[in-house]
Amino acid sequence: MTLATQPFTGTFVADPDHSSFQFAVSHMVGTFRASFDDVDARVIVDDRGIRFEGAARVESVSITTPPELREHVVNGAEFFDAKNHPQITFHAEDAQLDDDGRLNGEGELTIRGVTRPVTATGTYRGPVENPYGQTVAAVELTTTVDRRDWGMDWQMAMPAGGDVLGYDVEVTAKLDLVQEG
Repeated sequence: MTLATQPFTGTFVADPDHSSFQFAVSHMVGTFRASFDDVDARVIVDDRGIRFEGAARVESVSITTPPELREHVVNGAEFFDAKNHPQITFHAEDAQLDDDGRLNGEGELTIRGVTRPVTATGTYRGPVENPYGQTVAAVELTTTVDRRDWGMDWQMAMPAGGDVLGYDVEVTAKLDLVQEG
């Protein structure tokens, strides 16, 4: 792994129309996927290194039907408890970019007011100039967490054995970034 010549300089903010935080978890025999579309994120590159800051508003989760499921997941005490914890945040102080476009970062993920360390890996593309004269880039970071570490321990047994909902959750930040200034 070779460290890249620094491709980013300055502050890049997430384009809210093209960025999201997503999650996937096993559900019975399939995979349940949803996203948070109200995202505020930035990548800051300066003499201190590469830093990530991001937040998603829980109420923006893409679960819409049935309404009972949305209420249970968004506001239920076993899941996001959005009334008491309206945001999910991620913060990383020192990310590493490799020449091949890979990205690695040690950071902290806060869900339901509980902060835990996580390691996120992914890719970056850019920066390039878009047709509107803006400098843009893209970052995709993924980590897998055990939802019980954040107090989300709801479970139901399957009749023939096994669990309805997996404990390991894949969390992905997909960010289209625009340079400030």
